Amino acid sequence: MPGRRRSLPAVLALSLAGCDLSRAPSAMSAAEAAAIADSARVFAESVAAGVSQRGPAAWRTYFADTAAFFMADNGRLVFSSGEAATRGIRDLEQMIAHIELTWGDSPRIEALAPGLAMVAASWHEVLVDRAGKTVRDSGFFTGLAQHRASGWQFRNAHWSELTAPSSAP
Repeated sequence: MPGRRRSLPAVLALSLAGCDLSRAPSAMSAAEAAAIADSARVFAESVAAGVSQRGPAAWRTYFADTAAFFMADNGRLVFSSGEAATRGIRDLEQMIAHIELTWGDSPRIEALAPGLAMVAASWHEVLVDRAGKTVRDSGFFTGLAQHRASGWQFRNAHWSELTAPSSAP
């Protein structure tokens, strides 16, 4: 048996020698991938504009209304489904009078497959609550966008906020 153990690395090396591991298999041409990324970029821009113009209610347009949808914030699950997001957005509408959302200068949009794209960007948000208090916040966003019959929507999302580093114990 010792001979078999020594031959396993050789077999793996020979098997992998013909594989280009730096390139993931894709059913898309470069032009198709670019078109998907461009379309998802326009979607991301419309999200910032729509939320800034219409407030929290606009999120219903941009989040998939499915059981598969979820959203996390700072590592905590906030919405476990599209239904939970709808309820949470209704609550936000009662608390927030205005939102101004802007993405950072270099959003990263990657076409993953036909109809799927990863959106990642820094963000800045100005929130004004119903009492007139203004809160400014910034962080990083990642979301899986899916193109459906109604257009692009986020299938899932994660927001993280910039925070001061904690002191080491």
